Amino acid sequence: MATGRTIVVLGANSFSGQDFVDLLLDDPKNQVIGISRSAERSDLFLKYRLRSHSVNYRYFQLDLNQDGDRLLGLLDAERPEFVVNFAAQSEVAPSWEHPEHWFQTNTVALARIVNHLARQDYLQRYLHISSPEVYGTCVGRIDESSPMNPSTPYAASKAAADMLLRVYHQQFGFPLVTVRATNVYGARQQLFKIIPRSAIYMRQGKVIPLHGGGVAVKSYIHIRDVSRGELAIMEQGELGRIYHLSPAEGIAVRTVVNTIAEKLGKSFDDVCEMVDERPGQDAAYVIDSTAAREAFGWTPQVSLDAGLDEVLRWVDTYWGAIEKLPLAYVHQA
Repeated sequence: MATGRTIVVLGANSFSGQDFVDLLLDDPKNQVIGISRSAERSDLFLKYRLRSHSVNYRYFQLDLNQDGDRLLGLLDAERPEFVVNFAAQSEVAPSWEHPEHWFQTNTVALARIVNHLARQDYLQRYLHISSPEVYGTCVGRIDESSPMNPSTPYAASKAAADMLLRVYHQQFGFPLVTVRATNVYGARQQLFKIIPRSAIYMRQGKVIPLHGGGVAVKSYIHIRDVSRGELAIMEQGELGRIYHLSPAEGIAVRTVVNTIAEKLGKSFDDVCEMVDERPGQDAAYVIDSTAAREAFGWTPQVSLDAGLDEVLRWVDTYWGAIEKLPLAYVHQA
């Protein structure tokens, strides 16, 4: 890894962002700057906070929509060689209520940042965190050349962002590399996500509503496997290319919930109820990651069984704090 480089992580308070920061801090030569709109959280949600105070990490509370001038000023002052963008409105179902909020953050605010960075001389790589949601239902072999066919406002806003970035790469040589990873999970994930929520509901004796009976096929991949792939793409990815990160096979949501139930000594039928599917829910979420595997020798290393055990240990360790927190998604414009 290069020495003395500065890396800005937008969305550092997010589940994926915080794990990427933690991975970057394994190398003391990295100077890491985290930026998110909310105040920096505790080690319940930020793994890197378990470290002793790191002199090579600084955090700034800045909102992409509200603090654009300050954000761009900070970037120009720090002159990072790398910018990694996790910042996004990222929930599917709520995007039907206020689609303009998703486009404002995921597309409009991004447009200002990219237009500014494209005119500067310090940036070597911009790693954009996209989403397989842009493909719509993933049936058959979905690789990086597959057409975008979004089926929700969230997916449409991410597709628009991807198209905008591609234009800047093609017209101005903007140093873009893009990653699309499948269903990320692990300790410190948002509590309303199906894996931590299932563990919490089962511990509380609540019934878990499974949309569409949980038959939708997902591709669950541990957060650290994704972070390792993202780091390899940031450092070695071919400019202008998109890379997928995914496990070899998908698995039905109900199978994952049943596995959690078995680990906790519960009966699947007792802890779940079947409810209607959500609008725009994709039937399958399976993509091909051959390009990243061949280019970087990347493969997932954390099995689903081991990853679920880690989540359950995290819930147990922080139960006193977790049981006091809301489990529903709370939208912030």
